[in-house]
Amino acid sequence: MQEADMSLENTLNANGSTREELVPSRYAVRIGEIEVLVISDGVLPLPTKMLGHNVDATERAAWLDHMFLPSDAFDWALNAVVVRSGAQTILIDAGLGLDPELNLPRAGQLVKRLESAGIDLGSVTDVVLTHMHMDHVGGLLVDGVREQLRPDLRIHVAAAEVKFWEDPDFTHVNMPPGFPDALRAAAKRFSKQYHNQLRLFDEEFEVAPGVVVSRTGGHTPGHSVVRVASGNDRLMFAGDAVFAVGFEHPNWFNGFEHDPEEAARVRVRLLKELAATGELLVATHMPFPSVGHVAVDGDAFRWVPVFWDY
Repeated sequence: MQEADMSLENTLNANGSTREELVPSRYAVRIGEIEVLVISDGVLPLPTKMLGHNVDATERAAWLDHMFLPSDAFDWALNAVVVRSGAQTILIDAGLGLDPELNLPRAGQLVKRLESAGIDLGSVTDVVLTHMHMDHVGGLLVDGVREQLRPDLRIHVAAAEVKFWEDPDFTHVNMPPGFPDALRAAAKRFSKQYHNQLRLFDEEFEVAPGVVVSRTGGHTPGHSVVRVASGNDRLMFAGDAVFAVGFEHPNWFNGFEHDPEEAARVRVRLLKELAATGELLVATHMPFPSVGHVAVDGDAFRWVPVFWDY
């Protein structure tokens, strides 16, 4: 893996906005001939119960203490990815957007960070959605964004995901107040606004050469991961299948999982795959830049972040 002098990063300082940020919000890697840029949409401060609502609070507190993290709230990173393969520019997930009622001012940064990276919304040929939770589609609902997108934009999402949000089941989640209603509203609005751009797939679809989206289910019925492969290099964008606590405790139920038992099975399967192949992992809610490897550690797993290349 190398941090590349790529076209994605050639405009690093195209305008002054990047200098306003003390912490960098994008990180580039090259997967063979494919360019990958991880972009931070910001962070979501959420109750620590979201990390594992099926375990005792003392167990969660012990993990947080072990990680030198506060016990009352946990900052969930929000990462999206831009992939360039051949003539296609693919945005994988679209961040939170804006929802004033939830008071989440530290997230929803994707649009301005795409701009500061020199990526014109009009250059995006495809969008891939890992699923339709608000923090993955909201960036496309920001006022003025749709007008900047190409009229022939293709938005790839599992058919099972679109079907689920017609009448979503929230009986197995454990979310903070306000989130279920906000998620329902965002998914409904997204389906209505972008109905003509949706390109549905059942189990798997090759979006571009070396870029394949595959449905996993679990987190939501249509939750999907994206595998990027070129030459001898491989990377998986795992969406919400993998969380920071999920390596040591893959059977902890995340508060946003609609089928937590299936989500745990999917998580273990993907972590085993990643450990066996040695490919890179990027995930939505792993600490930015969320680029690393997975190793087996006894009956669980270990996250091995890459050394930053700069």
